[in-house]
Amino acid sequence: MGDYNYYSYNRPPKKNRTFSYFIVALVAAIIGGIFGSYIAPTYLYGKFLPMPELYQGKGVSPINEITITPTENITSVTAVAKKAIGSVVGITTVQEMRELFWSRDVEGVGSGVIIDSNGYILTNSHVIGDGKAKSISVLIENRDKIQGKVLWYDSSLDLAIVKVEAKDLQVAEFGDSDILEVGQLAVAIGNPLGLDFQRSVTSGVISGLHRSIKVDEYNIIEDLIQTDASINPGNSGGPLLNSEGAVIGINTAKIKTGEGLGFAIPINLIKPIAEEVIKDGKFSSVYIGFQGAEVDRFEREFGTRLGTDSGVVIIEILPNSPAQKANLEILDVITKIDNQKVENMVQLRKILYKYKIGDKTVLTINRNGQDIKVEIEFTKF
Repeated sequence: MGDYNYYSYNRPPKKNRTFSYFIVALVAAIIGGIFGSYIAPTYLYGKFLPMPELYQGKGVSPINEITITPTENITSVTAVAKKAIGSVVGITTVQEMRELFWSRDVEGVGSGVIIDSNGYILTNSHVIGDGKAKSISVLIENRDKIQGKVLWYDSSLDLAIVKVEAKDLQVAEFGDSDILEVGQLAVAIGNPLGLDFQRSVTSGVISGLHRSIKVDEYNIIEDLIQTDASINPGNSGGPLLNSEGAVIGINTAKIKTGEGLGFAIPINLIKPIAEEVIKDGKFSSVYIGFQGAEVDRFEREFGTRLGTDSGVVIIEILPNSPAQKANLEILDVITKIDNQKVENMVQLRKILYKYKIGDKTVLTINRNGQDIKVEIEFTKF
């Protein structure tokens, strides 16, 4: 009886041993998997244990094996920054803002890039108040602030050239914006939140090309470079650089369309203008000599239909102008310049930057529904 009582009150109750064996087996399998997959290949195989065939290259290799070098882009961005950062400047302005019964001075901050060692700086037109800034100061690396003077600007293109009295400045290298491809490295340098964050570097890729963005009711900036490199208001006028540290565009934060979208004006657009300004101290743009408007805008305002759906319609011809000498007429619609399609006034002006005084070109004109060719020579006004 005593033995019975001993086993009745002190022996543990009988359990389901099949379930226990399953748990033990499962834990052993997990530990074995971790050992075989991570610990053994890293620490034991080839040192204390013979290398299995899988790790000797004789077994089945992983599918779609990809080797990634995580430091490649970082190295490129660092190299680009070191090469170009000394050519990036800070620009501060004072502009008079008129209100109901008074006016007040408002300070602005932007960026710029040195394009000639004698003090020629490229920036955005809106950074210098579209030519209306009362004063312009330029902060160059390792130098004091220097007063700047506007030599040229175009608000429709959002580009400007400023001159400071300085020599031996670090000059940025120009790249070729016509050969860009989506996915290429893009590095932006500027002053995103003012001079306290001057020469900040952000990086990304070229997200898109030939973008057109409507700035206001009548102004469309075309052929823009889209990037996901962070561009904030103070970055305006700073350079967008490629992997070689060459300027491929001028960043503009005038255009605000969404998060993670930045835009830059292609550098090839400004090259001929910059060359002439550096050479002559000014830029003389050619002109056709007329007042006009886009076809759709003209038809909407005057309730009429023209013979074509796109182009620029001539409303007034200026006397002694190339347009008058080429016998252009009121309501002629300019649709092409040397086979380059014309859809609006900004695009037409952009095309004309490629020509110099004395050059000749052929206009395609839609007159009364018929397309005709007209030769025109660009002369001084």
